[in-house]
Amino acid sequence: MTAESEPPDWEFKDRDIAILRELTRDPQLSSRDLTDILAEEYDIDVSHVTVSESIRQMRNEGVFREAIIPNEEYYIFGLLEFKFNPEHFAEGWREAMEYIRDDPHTLFYFLSDGEYQWKTVMMFPDRESESRWIHEFYKAHGDVIANVRNSVIHNVLKFGTDPEIFEGLHAERDE
Repeated sequence: MTAESEPPDWEFKDRDIAILRELTRDPQLSSRDLTDILAEEYDIDVSHVTVSESIRQMRNEGVFREAIIPNEEYYIFGLLEFKFNPEHFAEGWREAMEYIRDDPHTLFYFLSDGEYQWKTVMMFPDRESESRWIHEFYKAHGDVIANVRNSVIHNVLKFGTDPEIFEGLHAERDE
């Protein structure tokens, strides 16, 4: 297991949860600004050096991931779902999986239960590029793919994380 895939081993302090909430609101906040917000909003008195070190340690431990995600106005999004063909699974499943995982169009790649579907949210400059990508994917890995479904994702109504999601970390700590 790689360090990236290992779950973080982190003891959350109130300070850490507050920092995550505020960085979710504004990822560009400086450690000095965060120090002021912690004091004013959360009654947490720490130095900006402590805030900076806490962010660095949480980042290094993998508590949160940083990603640059372009504004949804620049790209179209598609949901690609597929299953593997059991007949050719052994020969090509890894190459097909890595092809999608490592492709620059892939934003989010995951498995879902039920029918054991592989799914990915992908970004393309236009529908023609998406169609061409699917065609090339089939050409390269069609023997191992049993079914590909693609769905157009349009009218993205929410794109981001709400700071309140971190409130659940208090409950997890207290159990």
